[in-house]
Amino acid sequence: MSRIGNKVIVIPEGVTVTQNGEEVTVKGPKGELTRTISPAITMNIEDNVITFTRPDDSKQNKTIHGTTRANVNNMVEGVTNGFQKTLELNGVGYRAQLQGKKLVLNVGLSHPVEFEPGEDVTVEVPSANRVIVKGHNKESVGALAAQIRAVRPPEPYKGKGIRYEDEYVRRKEGKTGK
Repeated sequence: MSRIGNKVIVIPEGVTVTQNGEEVTVKGPKGELTRTISPAITMNIEDNVITFTRPDDSKQNKTIHGTTRANVNNMVEGVTNGFQKTLELNGVGYRAQLQGKKLVLNVGLSHPVEFEPGEDVTVEVPSANRVIVKGHNKESVGALAAQIRAVRPPEPYKGKGIRYEDEYVRRKEGKTGK
């Protein structure tokens, strides 16, 4: 039994959810998102509440049931509040800056690394060692944050690199540690 798939989604004020066959469109104050859901899952919208049902208890339908509900919930949450990921740059001389909309990272490589955010993602640099990725699409925000982190992942000996704000990096002692 899918516990996530059986939960209902309450549609907040100012958000409209429409379904056209397998296409689900969510419009809100932060933007508009569209996604195609599986034809095996039935979505019902009644009285500002969305429910999902599956035809049977096969393994495939159980997995898609919870995933579909989570994706639609993320769409509703995104157009209402939005999502954000905060990254920290740790290292001597590591810094980030915005040039127009382009993010430029200097992280100890022979060249600066540039990122052009997509249409539904914005990047803020409140300080030289902090980057905030914001947007209404959770997938786009997470993908851009992961690409930025992949430029210089945190290393365990000195802790240098790009890490998420709430990420814990286990430190190692090194050669001289006994």
